[in-house]
Amino acid sequence: MQYTVARLNELSQEDFLRVIGPAFEHSPWIAELTWAKRPFESAGILHRALCDTVRASDQPRKLALIRAHPDLAGRAARAGTLTSASTREQASGGLDKLSAEEAALFNKYNREYRERFSFPFVICARQNKKEAMLAGFARRLKNSREQEIEAALAEIFKIAELRLHDLLVS
Repeated sequence: MQYTVARLNELSQEDFLRVIGPAFEHSPWIAELTWAKRPFESAGILHRALCDTVRASDQPRKLALIRAHPDLAGRAARAGTLTSASTREQASGGLDKLSAEEAALFNKYNREYRERFSFPFVICARQNKKEAMLAGFARRLKNSREQEIEAALAEIFKIAELRLHDLLVS
């Protein structure tokens, strides 16, 4: 079901959480804290308010948000336990059709990245194909932890924007 921004502004907090909560992977607290900022004049203003909620949160909450994301082509994908949105997004980047060599490379990079930063590599799969994701791993593994927290949040904001776009009528 798609919503207008005006309709979102009319929703109860419970319904707003149900509809907007999934825009941020397993992190309905963002929608919960943003609900009070209604009314939103546009989808862009809603997205900005949600992202501002994340930016204003403390480091443990930001890290929990990043850690709520699954590994790319990882165990959850192989087990079929990703959210429906994550399943579609990873498939759009070609991660559902990896060769054995590519799967091994994703596993290697996922492991190295988690060991270095203690959270998963996050990239907007809808805006990247598997080759770009692999290149992103190699490039971003050179970053500092602080740079990677910021990079992961920027990617999460892109993912949320696309998920909101899917929910809203233009």
